[in-house]
Amino acid sequence: MAKKLVIKVTAGAEAPERCSQAFTVAAVAVASGVDVSLWLTGEAAWFALPGRAATFELPHAAPLPDLVDSILSGGRITLCTQCAARREITEADVLTGVRIAGAQVFVQEVTADGTQALVY
Repeated sequence: MAKKLVIKVTAGAEAPERCSQAFTVAAVAVASGVDVSLWLTGEAAWFALPGRAATFELPHAAPLPDLVDSILSGGRITLCTQCAARREITEADVLTGVRIAGAQVFVQEVTADGTQALVY
C-alpha cells in the first residue's frame, strides 16, 4: 500500500456518484491509517464552504458532512487556488482545516515517493 494517497475530486453535485466516491475513498483511507490529501477542484470547490456538504444528496451514500469530518480528522483537504478564485472563495470563507493551495503544491504531493494519486 502507498504511504500516501492524494485524491483529486473534480465533480460536485452535477456528478453526485463520482463526487461521493472520491469522498468515500478518502474517508475509508483515513480510517485505514493512510496519509490522505483530498483536493477539491472544479465544482467540488463548493464543498470547502461551511454548510455546503449538507446540501449534497445521494441515495445509499454516506452523508457528505460525515465524510468531510472523517477526512479532516486524520487527513488534509485542499481547495485549488484557481478554483477558489473563480468562485470568489477566500481563506476566510472555508471550513476550519481546509487550506487553499495551487498546482505547484499538488505536483509536489503527487510526485513524492510512496504516493498514489487518484482523480475522480
